[in-house]
Amino acid sequence: MTKAWDTLVGLVRLAGLVAASGFRLRGAYWTWRRHTAFGAGPEPRGMEKVRAALGYARWVGRMRRMSRAS
Repeated sequence: MTKAWDTLVGLVRLAGLVAASGFRLRGAYWTWRRHTAFGAGPEPRGMEKVRAALGYARWVGRMRRMSRAS
C-alpha cells in the first residue's frame, strides 16, 4: 500500500505544482524541470515518460512522508 499511497500523494502534489504554474506546461519552470530530469537529449516518449512521471510522483510522496516523520 505504501507505493500506491506515495504515488497518490505525489500525483496530488504534482497537480498542485501544475496549478501553481498556471497550467503553463511549456513555461520556464516546466522547461527547466524537463531539462533537469531528462538532460539535453531527446525526452522519452509514451509510456516511458509516464513511468518517469510516476516515479517522480512516488519520490515526492516519499519525501512528504519522511518530512512529517521528523
